[in-house]
Amino acid sequence: MTRLHSLLLGALLMTTPAFSANSIHEFQLKDIDGNAFAFSQLKGKAVLVVNVASRCGYTPQYAGLEALYQKYKSRGLVVVGVPANNFGGQEPGSDAEIKTFCTRTYNVTFPVLSKVSVKGDDMTPLYAYLTSAQGGDVKWNFTKFLAGKDGKVVQRFESKVAPDSADLAAAIEQLLK
Repeated sequence: MTRLHSLLLGALLMTTPAFSANSIHEFQLKDIDGNAFAFSQLKGKAVLVVNVASRCGYTPQYAGLEALYQKYKSRGLVVVGVPANNFGGQEPGSDAEIKTFCTRTYNVTFPVLSKVSVKGDDMTPLYAYLTSAQGGDVKWNFTKFLAGKDGKVVQRFESKVAPDSADLAAAIEQLLK
């Protein structure tokens, strides 16, 4: 790469919205059906953003995430699943295959987005924002980022923290007061 290319890339990265965003409400991705999904529609709600995969040891967390969504959605929590194939090739399917898996296997009703990258050079800007706000790079599937009603990330929960954990429930309850 030439010095000019390096300077241009550096300038581009400095102007990327992910690094200047103030909340998740500034991002828009595609949903699992290819439609626009603007996080701005979630203003006033607490949001749990989770990078998901269908062939992972943590995949059964889909059931817990759905239960969490059902328990708290009437009080203002939205769970958002973000499929990613960054870890061990554990989400190799197409969006259509992922959607079928989620609905047939776990009866998922919370929003699931189109597959993106959550780590590395091709990381989606949403995850650049999430990881810069809380704890650095995502280390594995089913990492959870909890954002308040204002869209600001307030806490991060690693993969091993189950959706029905007391710590996660307490954090959600605090946001929904």
